[in-house]
Amino acid sequence: MLAYDFINTIALLAILALVMVAYSVKLILKGRTQYDRINRQGGSVLMGRGMMEVGYWALQPIAKLLVFLHVTPNQISWASLVFGGISGTALAYGYFGFAALFACYSAFMDCLDGMVARMTEVASDAGEVLDAAVDRYVEFFFLAGLIIYYREEPVFQTLALFALAGSFMVSYSTAKAEALHIPPPPGIMRRPERAFYLTLGAALSTFPIPWLDKYFSFSKPVGYPLLLATLLIAVLSNISAIERLWTIGRAMREREAAVQLQELEEVALEGSEVVLASSENEDLALSRRD
Repeated sequence: MLAYDFINTIALLAILALVMVAYSVKLILKGRTQYDRINRQGGSVLMGRGMMEVGYWALQPIAKLLVFLHVTPNQISWASLVFGGISGTALAYGYFGFAALFACYSAFMDCLDGMVARMTEVASDAGEVLDAAVDRYVEFFFLAGLIIYYREEPVFQTLALFALAGSFMVSYSTAKAEALHIPPPPGIMRRPERAFYLTLGAALSTFPIPWLDKYFSFSKPVGYPLLLATLLIAVLSNISAIERLWTIGRAMREREAAVQLQELEEVALEGSEVVLASSENEDLALSRRD
């Protein structure tokens, strides 16, 4: 079974390598392809815009095929949830390669549902709610599987718990900003970045690292690349969440101060109008006496 797990990793990395080569050839022959959605979302230090463009470009033919087959965006979202559940289950049993493969499938479905919705012009608020809910559950499945796998190593399990908390708080801060009609603060460790690093960490964890195993002894294979990815997310996602929430709080305070200032200006304006009206009445009364 472990041999098949390793084969899954090799297959996944080979597909990614082929996509990169194909896009490089396309880049040389036709130049860079830009997408409005990516330009609006922007890249970050951990995932550049170029990397996002490669993935978006590679999925375009699949999205068109799904449109031709009359597959609905909601069906794609539910498929993403199923693949995410399989990934988390595989991870709980220590099959890193299988987990990475199905996490990749789930991530593809997560991108494709929106692409198909825009191509068929059926995008809706209800669809966005379903997509957001599926994203949260898929991420929970993966990290919950990791938490279960590390159940005999409390330190590693704690890292996975912090990664789960940070991931949810980054998503929460973005949703809170949108609910308060504040532009979502930019930052690192957004959903695509977290999915990419966790999937890559799981894929690379099928490769043995003898020199580390020589110095550390654990009850089961640790999966050092995945552990490193989990540590990265546990630290950076929580820092990003705190920065985002602080930015949202500052924006709210500035908005409240602006509202209070506007109210004071309106009160002052009303007061000046009353004084002016009173002065005009007095002038009129004096003129009548004269």
